[in-house]
Amino acid sequence: MVSSEKGDAPSPVLKSAGAADEGTSEVLGGYNETKRGLSPRHVQLMSIGGSIGTGLWVGIGGVLSKAGPLSLLLGYTFWGLLFIWPLNLCVAEMCAYLPIKGSIFELASRFVDPALGFAMGWTYFFAGVMLVCTEYSAVATVMTYWDTETNPAAWIAMAMVVCVLLNVVAVKWYGESEFIMASTKVLLLFGLCFITLITMSGGNPHHDAYGFRNWGDGNAMQAYYTDGATGRFLGWWKVVIYAAFTIAGPDMIALAAGEIQNPRWTIPRVAKLIFYRLVGFYIIGVLCVGIICSSRDPGLLGAIKGGQPGAAASPWVIGIQNLGITGLPHLINALIMLSGWSCGNAYLYSSSRTLYGLARDGQAPKIFMKCTKAGVPIYAVLAVSLITCITFLVASNNAVEVFFWFVDLTTTALIMTYTMMLVTFIGFYRARTAQGMDPSTLPYRAPWTPYSSYVGLVLGCCGLLFVGFNSFAPFATRDFVTAYFAVGFAIFTYVVWKVLHRTRFVSPADADLISGKKEVDDECRHWEEGGLEEVEKERLAQMNVFRRTWERIW
Repeated sequence: MVSSEKGDAPSPVLKSAGAADEGTSEVLGGYNETKRGLSPRHVQLMSIGGSIGTGLWVGIGGVLSKAGPLSLLLGYTFWGLLFIWPLNLCVAEMCAYLPIKGSIFELASRFVDPALGFAMGWTYFFAGVMLVCTEYSAVATVMTYWDTETNPAAWIAMAMVVCVLLNVVAVKWYGESEFIMASTKVLLLFGLCFITLITMSGGNPHHDAYGFRNWGDGNAMQAYYTDGATGRFLGWWKVVIYAAFTIAGPDMIALAAGEIQNPRWTIPRVAKLIFYRLVGFYIIGVLCVGIICSSRDPGLLGAIKGGQPGAAASPWVIGIQNLGITGLPHLINALIMLSGWSCGNAYLYSSSRTLYGLARDGQAPKIFMKCTKAGVPIYAVLAVSLITCITFLVASNNAVEVFFWFVDLTTTALIMTYTMMLVTFIGFYRARTAQGMDPSTLPYRAPWTPYSSYVGLVLGCCGLLFVGFNSFAPFATRDFVTAYFAVGFAIFTYVVWKVLHRTRFVSPADADLISGKKEVDDECRHWEEGGLEEVEKERLAQMNVFRRTWERIW
């Protein structure tokens, strides 16, 4: 697949591969490794449920009130289909070919620049930690819906203990816990969408077939920040930025690649379903929330202005209450709390695996490579948990206010990380083209490349440039810092590593496409011998019809 430039001379890529494999063996001595304990259904629900957090249930009311339901729908559709969709497909192509334990950050070092791998890894680590803080603070916010007397710090401690315990057990059991919690979120979203469909058709206590009434009277697209067409555009752009926070990218799959069973079959399958996840969970979800609740509803506007906790500020709950349906707010609040808990659990996993991957690459202290016999990077999990203690800021500040601090910090860090992932894919594409790799040998090939990756790259850069557009006039220091901190952090880490180690951009002809591949081939041989599709068909044929149907879902 990788041709040598001069006759029978050994390929420099192959040389580096051997050296890297030997070095890795020496580095890993005595540290144990993560294990492939995540089944396809674990991975599917991790990729779906990891992003369905409180932002889709509660925080979305804020952007609905600012921009209107049509802007909400268009903003989510734009970001989801033109950025997140191609991003997922591109990352799946790389990670299916090299599902290594060092994660996508190692691939960035190989295909583009070691400094980019360092910057991407630490930027995503920052994003992951901020996401854990976001969801812990969300749990505290939701709990105050029932109990306003207890200090929110107590609820944060409760959420933290449970998530740490779930992350220090074997990865298989972590996968099972996340599968169960993510399943409840998916069922909640489906339930709310069905409630919207039924009630808008007249199936409610008032027998009011309200349809798209909440889109009328000029409410479909509302002006934000300024008046007229410019204000409506900025309202739409505010939705796009919020979509960047709520719609998950491929980070969970990229980070879990080294722990996925049969990765060269599972990763492409997850990638092929991303379109249906985007449409089914996000686009239809935001369409329904804009139908059931008016963006000008006095209850919604009052809850947002008053910093109401949990379900009290959820446009879903407010819309249901307006229809005279009782009994659901407490149930929905409980499920919202579980959503935040699940996301905290998922991103404690992802940020600890990021730290583990950085340690493997020599970009973080080696102690974070230490794994238990069950394959859990124990010190990485504990380090992330220690850092997330900053969430206890809610003890001295409003829990809702602290939640939105973390949202702003996380949004930019995620856009920055995803943009660097696209740069990494472009480096991978150029390398395999320059080295004469036959595309048909790839386990999965992303469609529309490299053009889709360039479109995504442009959108990512625009997002980073204008993420804090509303912090300039009048200038708001806190809003500016939380909006742009991650950009400065990524640039700082890139420059530091580049200056200290004098790294250079990797030539496509010299990029390392081989290191770790033989190791993965050996590890996955029992899943792949005889052909991926054939082996999967044989595995399914040995099951009864119910088990076979269940497995085919994932």
